[in-house]
Amino acid sequence: MNGEFLQVITYSLIVFVLLIVLTRLIGKKLLAQMTFFDFVIGITIGTIGGAFVTTEVKGFYVLISPVVLTLAVILTGYVSLKSTPARKLLEGEPLVLIQNGKVYEKNMKKIRYNLDDLMMLLREKNVFNLSEVEFAILEPHGKLSVLKKSQHLPVTPKDLKLSTNYKGVSSEIIRDGQIVEQNLRQNNLSHEWLYNELSSRNITKIEDVFLATLSTDGKLYVDLREDNPSYIQEVEDDDSVI
Repeated sequence: MNGEFLQVITYSLIVFVLLIVLTRLIGKKLLAQMTFFDFVIGITIGTIGGAFVTTEVKGFYVLISPVVLTLAVILTGYVSLKSTPARKLLEGEPLVLIQNGKVYEKNMKKIRYNLDDLMMLLREKNVFNLSEVEFAILEPHGKLSVLKKSQHLPVTPKDLKLSTNYKGVSSEIIRDGQIVEQNLRQNNLSHEWLYNELSSRNITKIEDVFLATLSTDGKLYVDLREDNPSYIQEVEDDDSVI
């Protein structure tokens, strides 16, 4: 029994380490641009790893394997949190692909990126002209962070020296016909205030309200049940049109 228990732990850890090594070898491109081929390869690698454990381990001991893998993931996450070198080893580091408007070919080769790959990621950031980019950094999770040149950045109220009001997250006051008492208290509001607001909108029953939210400027948004518009915009293609 002890031998089989030790065997499932050993095999599970071998598969775990192997998957980490293979993932690091494949690199960030798999995360950023998962094609059908990449998807098939990823599934195949995981399936082979799982099949190895289930083939070598017999009986209910195989159920210990997912527990071991889960604990290994938690442990590596904790180690990454506490150790910068371990985090760099397991997760990688950000890579500069564009600096001061110039493509850094050395890092492009390091992660096996071509120009088409880079341009595709830039287009996903609504950048269609490489000359607009000041910095582009590929993050460890495979996403591209882009900083446009200052002349291509959108104008903000701060740039125009305009004052703005605070805009935070709205609070749900009524959800599915039920008053959210906690949010009502947090906003220092009473039931009387709420009923008056609903009455001003000719709403007599709380149960008729599907959702009511309070914005940070004190405005109440109310959506009633069964108040669907008479016309719904069609967004899908019409198969009858050729």
